[in-house]
Amino acid sequence: METSSGIQASLAGRYALALFELARDGKALDSVAASLTTLKAALAESAELKALTQSPLIGREAAAKAIDAVAKSLGTDPLTTKTLGVLASNRRLSQLPNVIRAFDTLLSAHKGETRAEVTSAFPLTKTQQTALAKQLKTRTGRDMALDLTVDPAIMGGLIVKMGSRMIDSSLRTRLNKLAQAMRG
Repeated sequence: METSSGIQASLAGRYALALFELARDGKALDSVAASLTTLKAALAESAELKALTQSPLIGREAAAKAIDAVAKSLGTDPLTTKTLGVLASNRRLSQLPNVIRAFDTLLSAHKGETRAEVTSAFPLTKTQQTALAKQLKTRTGRDMALDLTVDPAIMGGLIVKMGSRMIDSSLRTRLNKLAQAMRG
């Protein structure tokens, strides 16, 4: 599999590449991807978990024990659990969001998909996600994998980033353009 040199060059990318190759060779890509999705959601929802991964004050052993307990409570697969242990013992838990993002990029490339980062003011329903993925596939000619985030500050509409391309149809941007046009 061809991987971009950008992923290989980053610290998180090396961990993600190792995890991806182990998962691919062990035919566990789907279970690892599901575990990482669960971890990503847990990081977004839990201030305590985020603090655990970001705090330099937590020692290696304490971080390893805590992250092992988190992995067990979330039901992550064994490969992901081991990777979390390695990140904790190497004091690299702060890289976890980047590892997840790099793994998702590798998985999408493996599946022949293009990743799109989608920001909306409100959570998108499954129907809306499917319609958006179809629309983007029509536009790009490739299957799409969506990374969804919610940012109420955009007020409405969507911001879609695909690589270096960005489509900004947010209400905030439209209002800013209108304000600038009115100023002259």
